[in-house]
Amino acid sequence: MKIVIATPLYPPDPGGPATYSRLLEEGLPTLGIEVAIVKFGDVRRLPKIVRHLAYFSRVRRAARGADLIYALDPVSVGLPSLLAAWLTRKPFIVKVVGDHAWEQGRQHFSVTATLDEFVRQRWISPSLLIHRWVQTIVARSALRVIVPSHYLEQVVAIWGVRRNNIQVIWNAIHLEKASTVPQSVAALRKPLIVSVGRLVPWKGFSELITATQLLREGGIPASLVIVGDGPDRTFLAQEADQHLNGEYVFTGGISHEQTLATIAQADVFVLDSLYEGLSHTLIEALTLGVPVVVSDVGGNVEIVRHEDNGLVVPPENPRALALSLEKILKDGALRTRLAAAAQASSKDFAVDTMLQTTATCLRALV
Repeated sequence: MKIVIATPLYPPDPGGPATYSRLLEEGLPTLGIEVAIVKFGDVRRLPKIVRHLAYFSRVRRAARGADLIYALDPVSVGLPSLLAAWLTRKPFIVKVVGDHAWEQGRQHFSVTATLDEFVRQRWISPSLLIHRWVQTIVARSALRVIVPSHYLEQVVAIWGVRRNNIQVIWNAIHLEKASTVPQSVAALRKPLIVSVGRLVPWKGFSELITATQLLREGGIPASLVIVGDGPDRTFLAQEADQHLNGEYVFTGGISHEQTLATIAQADVFVLDSLYEGLSHTLIEALTLGVPVVVSDVGGNVEIVRHEDNGLVVPPENPRALALSLEKILKDGALRTRLAAAAQASSKDFAVDTMLQTTATCLRALV
């Protein structure tokens, strides 16, 4: 069997889709499935319309002799891949890890609704309607929609995709050998709070900065490290300058190996986003045995059980986040217990399980 995987990101790009595409590329051939990767990064430098036409051409060319096309995103690579599948008469499946229309709305169109509210709104900006239309058409046209969490299964069902066409396959991670932490991080004093993600409004970094400030005002001299880059970096850096007295680092984009090393140095890892499908980085933190505090949204609560393998807090609530951080940082026994339970629970996200489930899904569709 041979499949084409259309991916929006690929190492060294950061992010879950990059990690996932590499795992499929390396793992599926061991199960008898040949993989041809088509990377959107190869055409990203081109103008907008031209890049999508060029990408469509690449997917169509790669599909010759393939049995199936698997797109890891319903918009940037999903629409060109769907068109290529139609023209080559190949089965088409897609993975959905979030709602692209909502993300664009939060970032560019002053949308304040949560994802749960947004997916039920009929009247939205015409620009966002286009994004919603594309992702919906692609998902409804696919033979199977793969999602990494039961939360996203519900979201995609609201798009109008039939439940029996949606399959939950949890993300998996394979930890590379960690390298050394950036020098700027090593220079910070403990305790160390670490968070990782794209610097966009729904990731909750502003609230994390406020929570760290509250900790420091309460007598815990915590330092904050935020790994990642994005459009909100200037604003967040100004906020951190104002409130954290220099005890913080924005690393920007660093290698995955350095990211793992930075997480491993943390006294606590925080994921305070407004929504998550199923975070690769959170699973990595669990696997590294780092105590975690996560927001009570999306796939987070499918991974973290409150006061068992981590702590769960309401999103957009800096005070509640600060109290949970204080609880972990002051109670060494709790920190040790959560770390051990976190590492044990990470076994649920084994690469072999993900690959076997994915291979079974692919073979059933050809």
